[in-house]
Amino acid sequence: MKVAVIDYGSGNLASAARALALSAEREGLAAEIVITSDPDFVAGADRIVLPGQGAFADCAQGLAAIDGLREAVIARTEAGHPFLGICVGMQLMAERGLEHAITPGFGWIKGDIAEMQVPASYRLPQMGWNELDFAPGAHPLLAGIGPGDHAYFVHSYALTGGDPAETIATTDYGAPVVAMVATGNRAGTQFHVEKSQDVGLRILANFLRWTP
Repeated sequence: MKVAVIDYGSGNLASAARALALSAEREGLAAEIVITSDPDFVAGADRIVLPGQGAFADCAQGLAAIDGLREAVIARTEAGHPFLGICVGMQLMAERGLEHAITPGFGWIKGDIAEMQVPASYRLPQMGWNELDFAPGAHPLLAGIGPGDHAYFVHSYALTGGDPAETIATTDYGAPVVAMVATGNRAGTQFHVEKSQDVGLRILANFLRWTP
C-alpha cells in the first residue's frame, strides 16, 4: 500500500507521516508512507492524505502552485482511492473558504469555511482537547472509538452551511462545530489526528483499512 502525504508547504507533514506509520505498524499493515509533492507518485498512490495548517487561501494557493499536484489529487480521488484531509486539508474539501478572501475549494462537500461564531467568553482559535459527538456506527473511520472521546483542535474557521448527511462527527465550542466529514471515498477531520493520541491513531488505522 502506497500512501501519499501531500507536501505543498503547509501542514504537520512529518507528524502526520509518523502517525500513519505507527498506525500501520500497530495494525500489521504493510504501508509505504511517503511525503511527496510529485504528481506522478500521487497518480499511483493507493491512499492520499492532505494535511494543512494556516489560512485556507494560503493552503489553496500553495497546492495550486505545484504544477500538476492539485490535478493529480483530484484525479486519484475521482478514481475512487481513499482521501483524508486533516485540519485545513479537510477545509479544502468545501466549496469555498472565506478567510482573507473568497477562495474556491475542491467542492467535494457542501458549505463554506467561515470564521467561527462563538460566545464572547470563548477564545479563538479553539485550541485544545474537545469531545467528539457522533452516533455509534456512523462511519467506518469512527470504529473503535466512542462518543465523548477527545481529539485535539486548533482552528478559528470551520465548516458552515454544510450538508448534515456529510457530517459524521461534531464537537461543541459554545455551539456545534463540524469535526469530521465524509462523502464517498473522501473524508476529513477538522482536528489534528496526528496530535490526538490513541483516538487519532485509531482513526488513521481505520483509514488505512477503509474500503469505501
